[in-house]
Amino acid sequence: MAKIHFIEHNGTERVVEAQPGESVMEAAIGNGIPGIDADCGGACACATCHVFVDEKWLDKVGPVQDCEDGMLSVSNDRRPNSRLACQIQVSDELDGLVVTTPEFQF
Repeated sequence: MAKIHFIEHNGTERVVEAQPGESVMEAAIGNGIPGIDADCGGACACATCHVFVDEKWLDKVGPVQDCEDGMLSVSNDRRPNSRLACQIQVSDELDGLVVTTPEFQF
């Protein structure tokens, strides 16, 4: 199990336990995290699970892949630490991961 810290745009923090192998998006949806819509169900075909990864975790979540980069390019609020939660796979190494949701999903 890995604990994932979701910070809402207003500062509210929610911590959930996620199973290795599931995506951060699946952990969010399964635990009712506000701000993660996941309209495409994790197929990397929308940007409604956009999150900002805390800077100290960027190396551990891995690089943005081409498909994800394309989806993030339509976001109104893309930042250097933007990721799609559906593309981040939970592992024991991500125990304590901190992500923040944007105010609005595209």
